[in-house]
Amino acid sequence: MTPNQLDFAFVAELPTLAPVAKKRAPRGKAAPAPAPAMMERTAAPPAPAVAQPLAAIPPGGCDDLEPLAMTLEAHPDYRVLRRLKPRLQWPSATGDGICRVVVLDTETTGLDHSRDKIIELALLRVDIDLATGLPVGEVQVYDELEDPGMPIPKEVQDITGINNAMVAGQRLDEAGIATLLEGVDLVIAHNAGFDRPFCEARLAAFSHLAWACSLADIPWREQGKRSSKLENLAQDLGCFYDAHRAEMDCHALLAVLAAKLPLLPHTGLAHVVDQAHKPSYRLMATNAPFDAKDKLKARGYRWSAEQKVWSTRIGDSKALEAEFAWLKENAYHQRAVVVQFEKLDAHVRYSSRPGEMLYHQL
Repeated sequence: MTPNQLDFAFVAELPTLAPVAKKRAPRGKAAPAPAPAMMERTAAPPAPAVAQPLAAIPPGGCDDLEPLAMTLEAHPDYRVLRRLKPRLQWPSATGDGICRVVVLDTETTGLDHSRDKIIELALLRVDIDLATGLPVGEVQVYDELEDPGMPIPKEVQDITGINNAMVAGQRLDEAGIATLLEGVDLVIAHNAGFDRPFCEARLAAFSHLAWACSLADIPWREQGKRSSKLENLAQDLGCFYDAHRAEMDCHALLAVLAAKLPLLPHTGLAHVVDQAHKPSYRLMATNAPFDAKDKLKARGYRWSAEQKVWSTRIGDSKALEAEFAWLKENAYHQRAVVVQFEKLDAHVRYSSRPGEMLYHQL
């Protein structure tokens, strides 16, 4: 047996009985009693392979299965997922450059921050070594439920496992959160455009901080990832976890961001910290002609019914200049027009507040 083969037991081949053909009874007469049939031993077809069941393993008693997991991993036909174990202590910093971040996640009663409420808030505060892009020192954890003052919809209960009885009378520790946020340089969420408005509506302190979005600020598909969904990114690291509870989502995000990006020379943490120092832009195709709508849509522009304008998000100033040229050629057909764009820094990015409004002559 080769090292990559597994030893499965099989059911032994057993003889079968040849069926005896039944004789049709003459019409109108009783059928005679059948004579005893002779049993004939014939060659049996191969029996299907049946693996012997594993004995029940109590939770926490799987340490001795790690060698088996490693054996499976060595075989090209298998992938092994391990349950994510939250890491609360990292090595000490190697240099003086430190960025203090909070990894954040919320669970809410719905999607509209103007109407729905937070039912769970989790924060992980940790320092990032700017020389390595890795967490250093202790991870401080905050995780609490809050009574939203309204019934939790059933679909939210089904997704999160948080029900009305669990949140009854619960309230976030505002003083504890404020202490945790002291000295924080950056808040990171995996969909900051969703989490930030909810947090700012609940606690004003979040509106004074810089924010980054690990979903939008990292080009996951350019990095060869099939999906930017957090559960899938964790699976690519060989981990699974109980998703849709805020604290475990935070631990999963920290693990994903602490890993090196496949096609860049740094970690996801280093990338989002770097991107947070750069402005981004929202470019509006001001007064674009109607016949340009299909090109704009195909280009990734989105229509705002409220502002009545097509717009797109641009990551840096170089890309913004290139987009100006594309607009003039494809949307305005070389006509001289003035377009509007919004400059966003990390203190307003992903919030519901506007950035600096500017104009550009094409």
